[in-house]
Amino acid sequence: QVQLVESGGGLVQPGGSLRLSCAASGFTFSRIAMGWVRQAPGKGLEWVAAIRDDGGNTVYADSVKGRFTISRDNAKNTVFLQMSSLEVDDTAVYYCVKYWGIFIPVKRDEYDSRGQGTQVTVSS
Repeated sequence: QVQLVESGGGLVQPGGSLRLSCAASGFTFSRIAMGWVRQAPGKGLEWVAAIRDDGGNTVYADSVKGRFTISRDNAKNTVFLQMSSLEVDDTAVYYCVKYWGIFIPVKRDEYDSRGQGTQVTVSS
């Protein structure tokens, strides 16, 4: 079955960087668009970024554009989220998500699987 396992979260100071990883299994990773969503304390899920199957197209939420970079390694069935210039408002549980096909859907929050999440805390 589909498994998505996130790692790389932690505590970081404002302005710092973190790199999240998501190891995927149970499906043909290289033929599926992937993404990241997050949930801040007391708030709903927020879509963050997405990447198509071959990495040729990426999209970002306005709140993270220019600071976060999504990438993937299809040989290792892994998707990454490089986060820089982190802000207190980036504090959240970050989840890796699997989409239905090779393209990023117009409705970014229409995914079919989500991992267990990794906590990112930005605080001084």
